[in-house]
Amino acid sequence: MKNNALCFFGIALAFSGAGNVFAADTNNAPVKRGGAVTVTIISSLDGTEQKADFYCPPGAAPDGTGESVPLLVQLHTWSAGYAQCAGPSPDSKSAKIAPDFRGPNRRPEACASKLAIQDVLDAVEYAKKNARIDESRIYLSGWSGGGHMALMMAAKAPQVWAGVSAWVPISDLAAWRAFHGPAGYGKQCDDACGGPPGSPATDAEYKARSPINFLPAAKGLPIDINAGIHDGHKGSVPISQSLKAFNVLAEANGFKDKMISEDDILVMTRDEKIPPALAGETEKDPERKRAILFRRTAGPVRITIFEGAHESEAGAAWHWLTRQKKGAPADFKVYEPKGKGKTADAQEVGK
Repeated sequence: MKNNALCFFGIALAFSGAGNVFAADTNNAPVKRGGAVTVTIISSLDGTEQKADFYCPPGAAPDGTGESVPLLVQLHTWSAGYAQCAGPSPDSKSAKIAPDFRGPNRRPEACASKLAIQDVLDAVEYAKKNARIDESRIYLSGWSGGGHMALMMAAKAPQVWAGVSAWVPISDLAAWRAFHGPAGYGKQCDDACGGPPGSPATDAEYKARSPINFLPAAKGLPIDINAGIHDGHKGSVPISQSLKAFNVLAEANGFKDKMISEDDILVMTRDEKIPPALAGETEKDPERKRAILFRRTAGPVRITIFEGAHESEAGAAWHWLTRQKKGAPADFKVYEPKGKGKTADAQEVGK
């Protein structure tokens, strides 16, 4: 897949950065992007300098007064870095930070490593120190490779997030490597994990970097998983990656009856269609541009299979996230978007 230059929520918008408080890039003056700036964060794990794109809305400076604001943590795709997600928050009223978390997933330091996980948490702490953040409304979003990391962060730090939106995510790295073989993304997996699967050392790395092995720890956290029915055929991530992640979360939350059968997963993944027995489980959602073919909820977790491939819908994800609040039940009600910030057109997602 081509590497899309536009981030899921990083579409350039024209907003002033006046009154914002930022830590400048250590080498040069901050690089401004629609009110956002490039900042340097010192890793609390290995002491290295890590870049991020940070946006503080006017009036939310830490030394100011007034209400605290939500924070969106936006995660870049598999082959990209933090600059892919440059720009303000979707509504310009919330804070946003896009960490680099060691850049493209083709070296051991990246790809859901301990270093990368800590980089995301360090970014949250940076935002909290440089803006007045409402800690009950810290949101996490990513798609494709960013969806992979979003699911991992949901499992590794569920206490941080009010809601997690994952689009066309990778949940099982070994299965994804088997799908691609030794070239392309498969080779990048090997580069991150120290070699191909098959040895105790590399198998351990593949397991440690696969969110599906840790998702039970995200029990109770509102998580919204989305995948296009044609992905894996017209895209790089088979929808089984999303469906199986949903199953793990459904079971962890005590909804085994909501798990999707292996036969149904096979049909959806292989044949690009919804099995007849599941065809009635759909919903009209005015916030969506793509038709919903299948939707199921299991407590705080939802899976949506839409008509499309390796894609995301920025507006729909943002609207859902903003309805979530830490300590409150997941809100999966369907709403009609109103006014500024209506659902954006579906965007093709780059790896």
